[in-house]
Amino acid sequence: MTLFSGVACGPLPGTAWAEPSATSPSTTTTPFTTPNTDTCPNKTTPPSPIDSSEVPEPGQKAPAALPIPDPPIGGKRLGGCGVILPAGAGPLPEGISATAWEVADLDSGTVLAAKDPHGRYRPASTIKVLLAAVAIPALALDTVVTGTQDDANADGTRVGIGPGGTYTNKQLFQALIMASGNDAAHAISTQLGGDDATVAKMNAMAKQLQAFDTRAASPSGLDGPGMSTSAFDLAMLFRHSMTLPLFAELIHTEQVDFPGFPADPKIPGDKDHPGFPIANDNHLLYEYDGAIGGKTGYTDDARQTFVAAAERNGRRYVVTLLKADVRPFRPWEQAAKLLDWAYALPAGASVGTMPDATAGSNPSVALASPPAPPEAAPESDSGSGGNHENLRITLIVGGVILVLVLLLAARRLSRRR
Repeated sequence: MTLFSGVACGPLPGTAWAEPSATSPSTTTTPFTTPNTDTCPNKTTPPSPIDSSEVPEPGQKAPAALPIPDPPIGGKRLGGCGVILPAGAGPLPEGISATAWEVADLDSGTVLAAKDPHGRYRPASTIKVLLAAVAIPALALDTVVTGTQDDANADGTRVGIGPGGTYTNKQLFQALIMASGNDAAHAISTQLGGDDATVAKMNAMAKQLQAFDTRAASPSGLDGPGMSTSAFDLAMLFRHSMTLPLFAELIHTEQVDFPGFPADPKIPGDKDHPGFPIANDNHLLYEYDGAIGGKTGYTDDARQTFVAAAERNGRRYVVTLLKADVRPFRPWEQAAKLLDWAYALPAGASVGTMPDATAGSNPSVALASPPAPPEAAPESDSGSGGNHENLRITLIVGGVILVLVLLLAARRLSRRR
């Protein structure tokens, strides 16, 4: 589960931001080393959890590992697990603690470089990118929703939805995307049929987009059985969501005012709760020249996760980080370093390609563990067996007719003689 929670309020533009203490740099003296993934330790499943967040509910089983596509989505080189660089690339920037990462062209889909791109890790709140992709087209933005106690009780980071408060869906999306509110995720998923129905919709869209390393276990990104994504998938999901104008607008929005909610009559002395400003929790938006915006995430098991985009000289690049640390640099600083490095790559640099952002599944891709084929249906008169029987009868009748014609011709010839 997430390590921090409460009302998420952000800085005013131009002011300093104090990140939650849970993401503050560790004071340990253990020397930093970039995790080595050359042996593909997370090819099928994320690293082992450190808490009980992924223990199935009583009577349920943990889902099996997702099948591995063959060939790898994006190209053969992206099937590698270590650092994958294009020809002519300079040395990578120092201090990248992310276990997996990727930099790609947001428009062309060209993957510029990556580390363990299809390795499977937990997404944390970056999975809200997928929730937004499902919910934005499905919900009317001007519909007014009343907050519930269940919304307010959501685990993890909350924007501050209160029982009896009224919110438009656009305001819920602001809270979801800008402030990563799990209470907003709950209010949105309720409109989509509840958490289970919403997760099913998210996973269906992931398959449609060929994000085969991705499986949501919760709408908000709280860890659950089977939850996973990859650096490649996260870039692809972000690329798809960027085709939605509201998503593109909100990841670039620094601050908005959010409604309050009325006093609870059951609480003696409770007063009306006034509205408050919320700010975007993505530091890259404030600190990086050309930043478009993105999404942050953190849970105990996922560690730091990050996806964001920037534009320079007409080129829009997306960068993803999974299972990162805040040492020696915070995730947004690591993303900035990778973006600077990628913008300096020679023209035509590539190690693979993301499928089109709106494309459906690719029928040429096989899965390493495909489901068992269905049993063959019995032949019937209307099936292939019936067709074979009809052909046999036709040949017999045709042969009889041919013999009769030949006999008749021979008789006529004999009479003429």
